[in-house]
Amino acid sequence: MNEQVIGYIESIVKERPSLVSEMERYAVVHSVPIMELVGIEALIGMLRIQQPKRILEIGTAIGYSALRMAGALPEAKVITIERDEERFEAAQGFLSRSEDGNRVVAILGDALELSREVEKHGPYDAIFIDAAKGQYLKFFELYSTMLSDNGVVYSDNVLFKGLVAEGQVEQKRIRNMVKKLQNYNAWLMNHAQFDTSILPVGDGIAISKKRGEL
Repeated sequence: MNEQVIGYIESIVKERPSLVSEMERYAVVHSVPIMELVGIEALIGMLRIQQPKRILEIGTAIGYSALRMAGALPEAKVITIERDEERFEAAQGFLSRSEDGNRVVAILGDALELSREVEKHGPYDAIFIDAAKGQYLKFFELYSTMLSDNGVVYSDNVLFKGLVAEGQVEQKRIRNMVKKLQNYNAWLMNHAQFDTSILPVGDGIAISKKRGEL
């Protein structure tokens, strides 16, 4: 999507609550990666259609997407995991200032080590993966087992600024990350238990719908 189209969409998005706007500014000042506006609006639109009652988010950061999801779905509870203590504390501060934050349970720790604790809050109607890109496949394998019937997994950043579609990436670290995302996308598209579509909105969102009993 070109910058002109993105700018147009952003210009007509409904004004966000003051706390959400404050979080957007905080993210810019402190270089915290949060979902792009067009991407989060698309995700919220899909969640409004699905109407999940329990959402698991892997990657809280400062609580931006968790609060946006809770605000858009007044009947939903969000369980969110963050391993960075500083960001976790910032998230707790923002969530405590919102009535919607009462329906968000934030857990500090590595998502790859918290499955037993997270499972206690499940099953989940939706899982949102937005953490370490190199671990997406592990996150999916670990937590998709906690989905309810007809559950959906949403994976953000799967196009990684379009780099997954480019032939050459010079920087080794980025090249390795791109390769892992390419492998993840291919794996998702061929998964026997999920139907997946990738939308070129924001930084790329993969939507993986559980097929149910085969």
